[in-house]
Amino acid sequence: MTSHLDATALAEAGPTTEGDAAWQDDVRAGVRHVRDLAELPLSPAERAAVQEAASRHKVRIPKAYLDLIDWKDPADPIRAQVIPSADELVASEGELDDPIGDHDYSPVPRLTHRHADRVLLFPTYQCAVYCRFCFRKESLTAIGRGYTREALEPALAYIAAHPEIREVILTGGDPLSLPDKALAEIRARIEAIAHVRLLRIHTRVPVALPARITPGLVAALQGRLMVTIVTHFNHPREISDAAEAACRSLRQAGFVLLNQTVLLKGVNDSVEVLEELCRELMYRLGTKPYYLHHGDLARGMAHRRTTIAEGQALAEALRARLSGICNPVYVIDLPDGGGKVPLGPCYVEARDGESWRIRGLDGEVRDYTEIAGRR
Repeated sequence: MTSHLDATALAEAGPTTEGDAAWQDDVRAGVRHVRDLAELPLSPAERAAVQEAASRHKVRIPKAYLDLIDWKDPADPIRAQVIPSADELVASEGELDDPIGDHDYSPVPRLTHRHADRVLLFPTYQCAVYCRFCFRKESLTAIGRGYTREALEPALAYIAAHPEIREVILTGGDPLSLPDKALAEIRARIEAIAHVRLLRIHTRVPVALPARITPGLVAALQGRLMVTIVTHFNHPREISDAAEAACRSLRQAGFVLLNQTVLLKGVNDSVEVLEELCRELMYRLGTKPYYLHHGDLARGMAHRRTTIAEGQALAEALRARLSGICNPVYVIDLPDGGGKVPLGPCYVEARDGESWRIRGLDGEVRDYTEIAGRR
């Protein structure tokens, strides 16, 4: 395989099955180029700003996701995630091209190794949808490369040479924007490495292009490895009937489903929105709310970041309202490769030896004395 087969290229190649035709039509009918933005119901002032912002960073929006937008609402939460904004052109001091240190921890191309037992593998730098808040948007715009077998060889050799690696995380770009054949090849190459136990896939496809979750895609991912699909729902309005069907297919295939949500000002920074999202993820999609991410220091995204204190207050409110299985962990991905660190509220008020003062979910502070065996 030598061509750059991203979602657009595969759509243009023509359908191979009825299921493929549905999602390829979705891609073709959506926004694929800056010029397609002219077809959207934007005001003249918005149109000028949108064109400039879109020229800086890639734009792509499948029709299925466009159809979720309420164009009468300028603050629509779906619109805010994918329609370029003039605010993106305003960079703040301290924002970074590589907010979490991908490049500094990349010993070979297309691989990041920040944590001992797992690596990030980048089979493609292309996505089915480009989110305006993406912390990798600088890289995705600059690199723009799709999948080739040859490009992954150094990364696969690195994984094979490091027996401490138990988990390979496919990210990018969006790995599920690749064709089934490419996914099957990648999965087979990884599962041939005996010490790898789990394949994790980070994807926005079930949200923005749910028709892409076909029987062929599911089959391409099934093999020896345990498979975890980490979805990226940010708002309850993204949980459509099609997204529900896509997640059901993945779940019934035996894959573990988790979700990462980015905390975004003006999109989901209210306890009511997050509560509904987390409940529906678990109860309707069978997808465990995994992380609630504090906004990374991507350039031009200050207008979408909350304060850490605001995030902590939301996390504490969710803990009081939701069952544990519906609660995500509020985390910050520290710059320079510091990793994901929990930022959630602390309920310990004081400690004196074995005596603790702990605040309950009802707000009352209670005494607790440790009673533990001695060695």
